Amino acid sequence: MAIKATIHKATLDLSDIDRQLYLDANFTLARHPSETDERMMVRLLAFALHLPGSDNPHGPLEFARDMWEPEDEPALWQRDLTGRLVYWIDVGEPDERRMLRVSARVTRMSVYSFGPANWWPGIASKLTRLQNVTVWRLDPAQVEELAGLAERTMQLNVTVQDGAVYVGNGQRSVEVTPVRLFGPA
Repeated sequence: MAIKATIHKATLDLSDIDRQLYLDANFTLARHPSETDERMMVRLLAFALHLPGSDNPHGPLEFARDMWEPEDEPALWQRDLTGRLVYWIDVGEPDERRMLRVSARVTRMSVYSFGPANWWPGIASKLTRLQNVTVWRLDPAQVEELAGLAERTMQLNVTVQDGAVYVGNGQRSVEVTPVRLFGPA
């Protein structure tokens, strides 16, 4: 019998001062049986950092099937109103073949890495011509602290200011500072 996903409910109060975006969002996260709290919370962080505002000409940002369909779907994606895929967000360390293939299909691609620091230097030189890809590095210690906020039902306040992200649950707060390794901000 297959192990089923663990369902997490989240309420997100976002104050993105850098983008002048303020909103509340409620959503459900399906956590794959092999997914860690760290990875799930990085998906949630990427969602908060890329949530489109009301002036968005495309469709909503959505959680994709990701680990359920690892070759075909990212952690998050956004389709335009015609259904065409415009934005692809990966969490982890995709290989260069995946990044080359996906970047040719979408308008924008972002990658959030939080594992060992040796992944990016090994593939960076193979991706220098990609102009629609941004690669972010998250400090593993900060991600571990972020994972400490994971609960089955979460109410999180996320504040983004000057590139730093503060995530709190009313009792404790964690600072995460994404570092851009490659591409446009």
